[in-house]
Amino acid sequence: MVSAALARRDPDLAEAVARIVEFDAKRRDLIKESEALKATRNTNSEKVAQAKKTGEDATVLLGELKQVSSNIKNLDQALREVEDSMNEILMRIPNIPLDTVPVGDASANEVVRTWGEKPSLNFSPLPHWEIGENLGILDLPRGAKISGSGFPVYVGLGSRLVRGLVSFMLDLHTKEHGYKEVWPPALVNAASATGTGQLPDLEENMYVTGDELYLVPTAEVPITNLHRDEILDGDKLPFGYAAYSPCFRREAGAHGKDTRGITRVHQFDKVELVRFTRPELSSDELETLLGHAETVLQKLGLPYRVLALATGDLGFSSAKTYDLEVYAAGTDSWLEVSSASVFTDFQARRAKIRYRPEKGGKPDFVHTLNASGLALPRTIIALLENYQQEDGSVKVPECLVPYIGVDRLTPDGG
Repeated sequence: MVSAALARRDPDLAEAVARIVEFDAKRRDLIKESEALKATRNTNSEKVAQAKKTGEDATVLLGELKQVSSNIKNLDQALREVEDSMNEILMRIPNIPLDTVPVGDASANEVVRTWGEKPSLNFSPLPHWEIGENLGILDLPRGAKISGSGFPVYVGLGSRLVRGLVSFMLDLHTKEHGYKEVWPPALVNAASATGTGQLPDLEENMYVTGDELYLVPTAEVPITNLHRDEILDGDKLPFGYAAYSPCFRREAGAHGKDTRGITRVHQFDKVELVRFTRPELSSDELETLLGHAETVLQKLGLPYRVLALATGDLGFSSAKTYDLEVYAAGTDSWLEVSSASVFTDFQARRAKIRYRPEKGGKPDFVHTLNASGLALPRTIIALLENYQQEDGSVKVPECLVPYIGVDRLTPDGG
């Protein structure tokens, strides 16, 4: 059943499952053999003790006992090696997709719904990198000079736009959607990255320091791990956290793709939403979470579409994912600004996050979910390209005016 379900993601995963079954059979045989020898050792130990009490010669028994102990030691070492090999494969096997996920690669992604109308501009729209340069709010050359390609610098009103968007999103999610705000570390240890599924499979996309700490690719990692190795109160589920963090991604293998402007960068800002729930509520919670992310785009007045990702396009830890893609007029493109995912108990098992369904009851694994609420670079792209005016200025959505202090971005705006 597991093999068939994983084959919906990738047919090659069936081979990995078969290897795990083989290793598990070896593991069971080794455990059975070891336990039998340990029983023999216990019996021989009793015989040696009895022989010593009666004054009998226990030389042969001691020799046999020594050989049995040596055999047990060898079996235990073989067991550790088998378990290590099995766990190495297990840690690289992705989550099982839900039955409602479309089968196929990215071309099988399904558009669930759209919202809003594409802007109708009576002039030829500019791409965001030209708008940002003309307004003096985006400095890509100096970012490249400082750190390299993919590290943008926001200047003046550009910086205020970033700060304003973060504050707007956090206020929305905490005041209207009921999330508790958290300001997490930007570095995590290997246990945290393993718990959410970034390690070992996605390590090539992460930046790592000399002392084995990883720069967060998303606040999902530190926030989910707030409850690693804990048992939660089932009466308090579901609940969620909202967090801002800088995000760092090497984007290995993506060279030459979407390199203009800030469509694909190595450092960016994002507000993240993470939820913990009982298993029976996780499907409804995914829809709730998606709605919270959608609300941001609706309040910003940005047209978007919701995609249900196919099995071959799911993230490693995800059992089901919706992508939110916003429309950007200057490049006439749809850009992903959020992925809302349910991980079932995949992350909870790796991070050992459980809950007690009822007082005194046996703990069970929670279900975890997360969504971007939202990622800033592509949201900024859509704002600049969709709200651009013929005179070169950019209108500011009404909901952002209190956070930025102006209703229009202009070259001399600060």
